[in-house]
Amino acid sequence: MQPIQGATPRPPGEPAPAPSVAGEQPLSSVQRTVLERLITRIVAVSQQQSAELWAGLKHDLGLKNEAPLLSRHFPAAEQNLNQRLTSAQTTHATRQIVQQLSELLPQGNNRQAVSDYIRQQFGQTALSQLTPEQLKSVLTLLQNNQLAIPQPQQRPATDRPLLPAEHSTLNQQVAKLTAATGESGKQIWQSMLELSGVKTGELIPAKHFTLLTTWLQARLSLSQHSAPTLHTIQAALKQPLEADEWKEITDYSQQRFQATPQTVLTTAQVQDILNQVFLKRAEKQHVGPIETQNIQPVYNPFIAPFIEPLKIISARPGLALIALIVVMLLFWMVV
Repeated sequence: MQPIQGATPRPPGEPAPAPSVAGEQPLSSVQRTVLERLITRIVAVSQQQSAELWAGLKHDLGLKNEAPLLSRHFPAAEQNLNQRLTSAQTTHATRQIVQQLSELLPQGNNRQAVSDYIRQQFGQTALSQLTPEQLKSVLTLLQNNQLAIPQPQQRPATDRPLLPAEHSTLNQQVAKLTAATGESGKQIWQSMLELSGVKTGELIPAKHFTLLTTWLQARLSLSQHSAPTLHTIQAALKQPLEADEWKEITDYSQQRFQATPQTVLTTAQVQDILNQVFLKRAEKQHVGPIETQNIQPVYNPFIAPFIEPLKIISARPGLALIALIVVMLLFWMVV
């Protein structure tokens, strides 16, 4: 700890010196105590030493290491140490979160779940690239078992419900849309349930996750347009309409609203059209593979009348022999 600068002893009989200029006095005991307590708190949450902190403080204030701190330096010194304390506390808290995550990651499939989540949510692939707030959110979800993913054999692909991470993603997008439009989150979720074809209380199938994400993102983007058109909707979709989809939507808009691609649409019309985009794409997802028994051979129209008689003859060898004799006689008569 830096020694407190005291007054220089005055020989007996020597007159008292003139009062110092304001602010040029050494630190008062109160000021010194404030700074020392801040130093002690920084040392407690960091790996720095007291002498190192005092030297760093003087360097930041532009003082030589042997120069004393004066009372005029106190405001800047206190602010500097408070900033150092905040930084040290943040670093310490982050280090504790990382330590807790390191203990949880090896358990079960946590490592894969966290990797998938941070890639999807933050566009990162390593925990070291996350901010302290992002790390804390990951730890909270992991501690609450909200990032656990089923084993592969337990994940039928299309019929499984939304994973916690997927549900969390939709929830965040709903919150953004609520903030932008003022619409209640409950009402938005109800709309998504209806679009997905499930009843209140049932789980939304994961196969609708991408479509719902596109639906929410488009609604959020279009809420910022004062005069949206079909072209604006096309630009707002994360997966733009293909040629056949564009024709279907333009025809639908013309029939329902008498709207062309250049017509300015109301908020209700925009939402109605986005709902149609969702439903048409969801309908395409339900189209299964063509059943092979329904495929007709290309020769079928021409020889179909002969198929059944041939089947009957092949099943009865006697008839087959008679048929052969008849054919030979006919052939001989023609020749």
